[in-house]
Amino acid sequence: MRLKTIAMMTTIVCLGLAVSGCGSSADGASGDTLVLKAGFSTGASDPRVVATELFKEEVEKATDGRITVEIHPDGELGADSELISGIVNGYVDMTASSAGNFANYDPNVGISAFPFLFDDFDEAWAFVDGPTETVAEEELYKSNIKVLGHYDNGFRCVTTTEEYGPVNSVSDMEGMIIRTPENQIVMQTMMLLGATPKVLDFTMLKDALKNGEFDAQENPIPVIYNNGLYEVQKNLAITNHSYDVMLFVIRQDIWDSLSESDQKILTDAAAKAQAKDRELVKSQTEEYIDKLEEEGMVVTYPDLEEFKDATSSAVDLFADMYDVKLLNEIK
Repeated sequence: MRLKTIAMMTTIVCLGLAVSGCGSSADGASGDTLVLKAGFSTGASDPRVVATELFKEEVEKATDGRITVEIHPDGELGADSELISGIVNGYVDMTASSAGNFANYDPNVGISAFPFLFDDFDEAWAFVDGPTETVAEEELYKSNIKVLGHYDNGFRCVTTTEEYGPVNSVSDMEGMIIRTPENQIVMQTMMLLGATPKVLDFTMLKDALKNGEFDAQENPIPVIYNNGLYEVQKNLAITNHSYDVMLFVIRQDIWDSLSESDQKILTDAAAKAQAKDRELVKSQTEEYIDKLEEEGMVVTYPDLEEFKDATSSAVDLFADMYDVKLLNEIK
């Protein structure tokens, strides 16, 4: 098994060097350039893309153009699952995606998504910047994934069709067909609330909602507004049931090929991009509820204590999947 793993990683590294032109070009010694292809499932106005534009500017300025960043929004390089597998297999260089979407490569990564762990952004940021999240991510390098920073996607809320009606209590979730990402914690949370979750790639979501394939979906406020989901969903319930941290990542083989000075340039640029993303997500979360109401959405504020009680068993249900020590830290 160990030999097989080493062989697989060797193949990934070789493929990565061929595709991206990394290696000696990264330190500028040969005069070559390194082009990093960054793919995203969401549109250009999404905070993760806007923040990565800042990352691009910082990197290209600091390297005098030796390292350039190509940004591909709107699923041009694939949906989230495809972007992450592209990182693993060497045909996508960078992306930012919800932590739970990386669970196939390290299940502990999605630990911050458990229901109602945090009351506000400051609590959530302290957690994802702390030691528990670091431990949860430490196995990702084995899958060719290097975490550069922690973008923010906000707190997830439920939207429903006009026909289904608004959500005011847990009982309103009973029997609901709701789209979720491929995130086992989010899916289990929905089931504990009485809904039936079904997975669909985000790139296909708006059309599916328009065609009436779901009663509901759940996403953070900025995602709902920036991607026009209010056009096909008429009710918004501020449930804040799960915090959604996004991992801003680069291929490990590219990272390893860089000089220490270039690694520092990328690290510094990622820190600035992270701060920009968080600033945008927090401000948009606060401001966009009014904008969504202006667009015709009916906004409700359910009693969250009822929702917390209904999902209180979520952590115990994942005892066999997650590291016990990590689970004990969030109980």
